[in-house]
Amino acid sequence: MILKKFIGDRNFYRTVFAIAVPIMIQNGITNFVALLDNIMVGQLGTEQMSGTAVANQLFFVFNLCVFGLLAGPGIFGAQFFGKGSNEGVRNVFRFKILIGVLALAAGIAILSFFGDGLINSYLTGEGQEGDRDLIFKSGKEYLTIMLVGLIPFTATQIYASTLRETNCTIPPMFAGLAAVLVNLALDWALIFGKLGLPRMGVKGAALATVIARFVECTIVIVYTHAKRDKNIFISGAFRSMKVPRDLVLKIIVSGLPLAVNEFFWSSGMAKLNQCYSQKGLEVVAATNISSTILNLFNVVYIALGSAVGIIVGQILGSGDMKRAKETDTKLIAFSIAAGALTGCVMAALSGAFPMLYDTTEQVRGLASRFIIILAFFVPVQAFMNAAYFTLRSGGQTYVTLIFDSVFMWVVSVPTAALLVKFTSFDITAVFFICQAVDIIKVGIGLFLLKKGVWLRNIVSEEK
Repeated sequence: MILKKFIGDRNFYRTVFAIAVPIMIQNGITNFVALLDNIMVGQLGTEQMSGTAVANQLFFVFNLCVFGLLAGPGIFGAQFFGKGSNEGVRNVFRFKILIGVLALAAGIAILSFFGDGLINSYLTGEGQEGDRDLIFKSGKEYLTIMLVGLIPFTATQIYASTLRETNCTIPPMFAGLAAVLVNLALDWALIFGKLGLPRMGVKGAALATVIARFVECTIVIVYTHAKRDKNIFISGAFRSMKVPRDLVLKIIVSGLPLAVNEFFWSSGMAKLNQCYSQKGLEVVAATNISSTILNLFNVVYIALGSAVGIIVGQILGSGDMKRAKETDTKLIAFSIAAGALTGCVMAALSGAFPMLYDTTEQVRGLASRFIIILAFFVPVQAFMNAAYFTLRSGGQTYVTLIFDSVFMWVVSVPTAALLVKFTSFDITAVFFICQAVDIIKVGIGLFLLKKGVWLRNIVSEEK
């Protein structure tokens, strides 16, 4: 009887896999190509790899800000779809376009004017001056070209997120697959100068990514408009960009904390890595290697978190609170189990994976230890991710702000800064402790879930 509370039937898992697997495949392929991209850049040298890693930390902040800005409207999109309101989904889509354009303009402006200083903030650790200069040069070259890629990235997220909220997950997956194949082929050709193309090094890696993003964006947009009979929300979506005022206010009230949360959480992660980098330039390379394999494996629990937000959000929109709670419990249990399994596989590869990089034994050894630590805490991260999406599905975005980014800046970042500055602990011990403090969040998450603060229908009066 107890197991029945945490384990669903065949139809339950069929529904979960229908939503989560395409997202897993798309994100998995994307991260696998990012892994190969990372390895290929690593063949150019440790400094070039570190430079692109620093630049990607900055793009990581922008990407999550876009996700956060679209997540607020997305809560309403999923619940409108559960309610059967196509006009509601259409209005949410329009709002996403407006907020996406603002985010794009701000992101390009900030990275254009302050990019140099942000890159340099990661280069304060011990190391040779020549190494530091080469890392900065590589990061600057990569960032300059990648700025163009923010345009198709933002457009893709606007369209693809709306498709997923309406249970259309396969087309974005195929668009992502096409993009990563293009990215992989162009990486090889442009980084190393194959097929008669110039050897561009780091610049080639950036150019390949930008072209691939335009490919993905084109496929997603063309599909959405070509299948108007299935994607009903797109019919008449551009006749007007007007969004009902009441809906705008509700989205802002619920969605603003998500945008703020993603910014502060992602910037907090960037700050954590900046703290780690003060232990030496080799730490920049090691954290890049360990985070690359983590990104490849965490697609499982991240996709399941997205499934939580979509499935539970749609049930909440239908008004069935009892089924929403039962479904959420099973989804969280499944996420934790999947996290434990992927963590074991990740730990098993901790010694072999760093050997793929053309770098020093010191960096490889450090990266291997980081990977083991990250693998150990994957089940913890899986629970927190599922809890976050549960709270978000019911519009409890202020709670998620405290749960996520406030915790990051009040606990995680100060812990790292204090350990780096005032203790003689080596970087491995610092890294472990900073991961371990997240266990506190598990207790907070369990309390909030049990209390049921997320069991809310936020579209009951909307059309």
